[in-house]
Amino acid sequence: MHPDSQISATLVCWGNAWLTGQVGLDEAADRVERQAGPQLVAGENGDLLLRAFLADLRVEGMKSLRLALPVAGDPLGLTGPPPFNSAAIEAGQAAIAVLPGRCLGLVPMQDRRGSSYAGVRWSVLEASANVPDIPSLSEAEHTLTLAMRTATDALLGVEGPAQGHRRVESVDDGLAPGYPARAHRVAALAARLAAVLQVADDRGLTSGQIVTRGNALRDLDRAVRRARVAAHHAITELV
Repeated sequence: MHPDSQISATLVCWGNAWLTGQVGLDEAADRVERQAGPQLVAGENGDLLLRAFLADLRVEGMKSLRLALPVAGDPLGLTGPPPFNSAAIEAGQAAIAVLPGRCLGLVPMQDRRGSSYAGVRWSVLEASANVPDIPSLSEAEHTLTLAMRTATDALLGVEGPAQGHRRVESVDDGLAPGYPARAHRVAALAARLAAVLQVADDRGLTSGQIVTRGNALRDLDRAVRRARVAAHHAITELV
């Protein structure tokens, strides 16, 4: 799954909105499918529809869904074990279903069949029940603001012929109903900065400028991922 895909984030926020009574299961599942096509979950006895899988987890007492946005060297949102961590890092994302006494990790993969079918197939792995070390929403917002200012200051000194010519389209925050206003604000800023990171390039820069630019953008990416995770977890702090 390409790390730029936000399918895990969509599953987490709409799944949490369902678990907290803000939306129905069908509405939550429809929103996930609207983004990336049919959603299947790999099972020992064959694939299940995502909505059926979620309903089964609810019967088992699922409390919430967590978001992980890891990269190599920064396993954000992960607490093990190694097989799940490796799969999540390779995908660049995962959702974690929190059940009584245990957790299940859900890792998305593109599911293409023939020339017309395109969806997502989720692998299910055992995940550690330990609580991940993620920032609070206020901490994430503060860090994101500082990282944005630092990156801006660093990039102002990096001039190149290719800078400033690629337009960033407007983006929404991606959150579901029931999230607090601050979470929407943080998620919206993180989404816009993530879009900026996607269109950044190094054409026309010297090697020294590339290093300066790379360091600034790497720190900003780290802050963006933390802000996204914190925003997507904010609804669970209200219950």
